[in-house]
Amino acid sequence: MPEQSHEPEGAIAGTGMGGGMDLATSEAATLEKTPGGPQGTGPAAKPRSLWSDAWRDLRRNPVFVVSALVILFLLVISVRPSLITSGNPLQCELARSQEGARAGHPFGFDGQGCDVYTRTVYGARASVTVGVCATLGVALLGSVLGGLAGFFGGAWDAILSRTTDVFFAIPVVLGGLVLLSVVTSNTVWPVVGFMVLLGWPQISRIARGSVITVKQNDYVQAARALGASNSRILLRHIAPNAVAPVIVVATIALGTYIALEATLSYLGVGLKPPSVSWGIDISAASPYIRNAPHALLWPSGALAVTVLAFIMLGDAVRDALDPKLR
Repeated sequence: MPEQSHEPEGAIAGTGMGGGMDLATSEAATLEKTPGGPQGTGPAAKPRSLWSDAWRDLRRNPVFVVSALVILFLLVISVRPSLITSGNPLQCELARSQEGARAGHPFGFDGQGCDVYTRTVYGARASVTVGVCATLGVALLGSVLGGLAGFFGGAWDAILSRTTDVFFAIPVVLGGLVLLSVVTSNTVWPVVGFMVLLGWPQISRIARGSVITVKQNDYVQAARALGASNSRILLRHIAPNAVAPVIVVATIALGTYIALEATLSYLGVGLKPPSVSWGIDISAASPYIRNAPHALLWPSGALAVTVLAFIMLGDAVRDALDPKLR
């Protein structure tokens, strides 16, 4: 009689349908136990946050890379303009008034005989300083007021809403003409203070709406049920998740503040001589646009490139932080 095997059917490993399925299951389990799995998506993979995902997208965005390089260059020459020019922006020779480009003076001379290249380089300092300081002040003041109004609500929210309506009714340029016309200081701080005074309502409304949306999430309600204080809930749970819209709006607004400073300086109520500003140079070169267009072209071009770079940076940050655009 043929010898009968007492082994069960499933005991033959690696052969037949059952053995193949066991092997595949074993390999899949091994891959899942491997940190990150085959593509970094297994259970052991470290979860990415909104900020890490945003940074990954920004690095792959050519718009962000180009705008960031332009802004980095502007920041460097704002801090150390002597790196790319050795001239003095206040040293002028009337004998060279409205002359064109020559060796050592690639942008020519303005109506006062000042080197346009040197003044264009030094003009970046005032514009970038005003834009950055005004943006920081607006973002800080608006975020605090708007965040508190959205978190506590009630009378505080009603008062802030009506106050922002009043500020929104004030034309920015007209307000600058009225408020800055009585200022005699040649520094950037009166201009920065004016921008913060009229700029915080926009950020405040963005922060208020973001906080109202975030505070309704389950993790906030859970923290409240566990007895967390209002300050801990606001700082640890709400603020980190509500700050993204504020960052986007503030980044885009930075370019707007730079353009606003140039506009106010052009009208004679912003920065005043002997300060060096693109707005001042554009205003001084306007009467000579027919005879010396280069004196108007270069500071205007620098202003346009700077504003465009910050707006492009803000658009790239918005695309990276907005989940609806993913």
